[in-house]
Amino acid sequence: MDDNLTIQNKEQTEEAQINQAFQELLSNYLATKHRKRVEIITKAFNFANQAHRGIKRRSGEPYIMHPIAVAKIVCNEIGLGSTSICAALLHDVVEDTDYTIDDIENIFGPKIAQIVDGLTKISGGIFGDRASAQAENFKKLLLTMSNDIRVILIKIADRLHNMRTLGSMQPNKQFKIAGETLYIYAPLAHRLGLNKIKTELENLSFKYEHPEEYQEIESQLKETAAERDLVFTEFTAPIRTQLDQMGLKYHILARVKSVYSIWNKMQTKHVPFEEIYDILAVRIIFEPKSMEEELNNCFDIYVAISKIYKPHPDRLRDWISHPKANGYQALHVTLMSNRGQWIEVQIRSERMNDVAEQGFAAHWKYKEGGGSEDEGELEKWLHTIKEILEDPQPDAMDFLDTIKLNLFASEIFVFTPKGEIKTMPQNATALDFAFSLHTDIGSHCIGAKVNHKLVPLSHKLESGDQVEILTSKAQRVQPEWELYVTTARARSKITQILRKEAKQQQKEGEIRLIEFVKAEGITLSEEITNKLCKLHNAKTKEELFTLIGSKKIILGDAERNLLKEKQSMNWKRLLTFSFGSKEEKSNHEPSDSEKQPAGEALNTKQILKLTEEAISKNYIMAECCHPIPGDDVLGYIDDENRVIIHKRQCPVAARLKSSYGNRIIATEWDTHKELSFLVTLYIKGIDSMGLLNELTQVISRQLNVNIRKLTIESNDGIFEGHIQLYVHDVDDVRTICNNLKAINHIKQVVRVED
Repeated sequence: MDDNLTIQNKEQTEEAQINQAFQELLSNYLATKHRKRVEIITKAFNFANQAHRGIKRRSGEPYIMHPIAVAKIVCNEIGLGSTSICAALLHDVVEDTDYTIDDIENIFGPKIAQIVDGLTKISGGIFGDRASAQAENFKKLLLTMSNDIRVILIKIADRLHNMRTLGSMQPNKQFKIAGETLYIYAPLAHRLGLNKIKTELENLSFKYEHPEEYQEIESQLKETAAERDLVFTEFTAPIRTQLDQMGLKYHILARVKSVYSIWNKMQTKHVPFEEIYDILAVRIIFEPKSMEEELNNCFDIYVAISKIYKPHPDRLRDWISHPKANGYQALHVTLMSNRGQWIEVQIRSERMNDVAEQGFAAHWKYKEGGGSEDEGELEKWLHTIKEILEDPQPDAMDFLDTIKLNLFASEIFVFTPKGEIKTMPQNATALDFAFSLHTDIGSHCIGAKVNHKLVPLSHKLESGDQVEILTSKAQRVQPEWELYVTTARARSKITQILRKEAKQQQKEGEIRLIEFVKAEGITLSEEITNKLCKLHNAKTKEELFTLIGSKKIILGDAERNLLKEKQSMNWKRLLTFSFGSKEEKSNHEPSDSEKQPAGEALNTKQILKLTEEAISKNYIMAECCHPIPGDDVLGYIDDENRVIIHKRQCPVAARLKSSYGNRIIATEWDTHKELSFLVTLYIKGIDSMGLLNELTQVISRQLNVNIRKLTIESNDGIFEGHIQLYVHDVDDVRTICNNLKAINHIKQVVRVED
């Protein structure tokens, strides 16, 4: 009886919790400017609540709490209306229950059903172990985007809530989800202008992948907060006075760089926290006197504050006249404060701020009966993705990388000879520009004139360049062109053309080879093609045919001799076959590693302990990132069932996490300073007499560490170099760095990859 009462009380508590969460969602929705369609939202909630009844999340809370949380993000943080809120509430119903898309359409209409169908297609699907489920999902995601942008916005909200509740997952799942979030979802949020969400996704991913570094940077931010507040107050006081005199309604905010951004800069620039000088930025958000004056008001504020503080001549960014492709508009100026510190000031109107925070959702208005405003830049982006998807990539990883090139891109503005402006991704080359105009122009491009000067195809373009493309009908796409381009469109077109040509050459080569052996009175067989492959170092018969078809191999005497040798060998082979020794083993004994593949022997739910014996016998340290004990690492089971240990932040590991998450194993070190690992330190300072002697003394005598290689260069009184030495773990590296930094005139010591 008591047990029944306990269960009943628990159910009542959960029901109250669910209703409270839904009431909060309704209150949030009613506070927006959207049409008040409370009835359909309530209907969607009741339907989803009934469908998920009795199901729990891993954390133990009722499953319906997840769709409600996603709907709240969709409403509050992305700014979408009732259709999206309903779709968010229903997004897992078709995948996790017996209801179908037809049921959703009958009850809620075609629009909501279409979005739910899009979301279900992204999540669903059964893929083999070899196939990259994540890349396939991503392909689906992009295909459904072209029907309705709300699908991707809700999917990002779903991922954000999953990241906020990632603590209840197992470690290997955490790495997989955090990895693909950083690799795919954060760039997607960035491309769609969801800046706030993008920052949170990055921070949460970083928090799970590198918990110690996250805590360290967070505590350093807290320690320096009071000093930043003082700088902000001092810096903005005269600006406020000036804006008050101009009669503008405004508010000024301090923007503090995110933990992930700080860490990223520390890694790429090889500098400590103390040397990150752009942690603080200032944001001026104003209400324009009228929409017509919005642009002028921005420049008026810029002129006014430039009279107070001296602006940096090279750091004015005008995103107002030329908005970014994700709709972002603002004026960025860097000013010198009275403390001798450069501070970036971002000037935005209220409307621009909404777009910056909510991206396309901020101006994605829906008319009666569906349909949307024409969003030029978004349409262009979706069109590019459609083109890429039309050409199926053989490797899922290549596909992800191709898309990612465009997701991360910042824009530059270049002009055609007639003065027409074109938006291109940063680092785009002359060849990228040629393919952006037309595939024919790209494939026949022989060079370009940038600002009337002749440049090669690989020339990187800069904002403001005027570009003229030179073509020739005789020109054909070359394989090295793939190295010259950075845009997804150009790369996919070049690959497509090369693949088409290779197929033609392959066919021609096969015909030529058949005719050649026929002339020698022999029929083409597998054995002949294998021998010819060996002769010409071709990996496959297809490669051999292509080499013959492209006339890189001219069939002649060498091949004839091989064929004659083949005929004379037939008798020898027959003799060996008939009278060969019985002792010859037809099947080799499986080795220990074959008897027990590493992948099968491991339970991926457990955390793998990296002991000295395991490292020396079973596991491979990745060559790309050279992990050592103490680094945040993970294991990856490769195709040959070997476990390869990567650093978590290694770019190769990032790709593996997002594409082969089911092969990732959580790992931790369990070594006791018995094994030695090779690391490289970068060192920089002011050149002085006897410095090199002091440096080697500290390493060899004081710390008793073996130096493997030392390269030092000195230019204009500054010396820099690399030291390769053997250490046991990260603590050794920290001790060495600290001891070297204590030497007078040494200014920087950091660990780097080779």
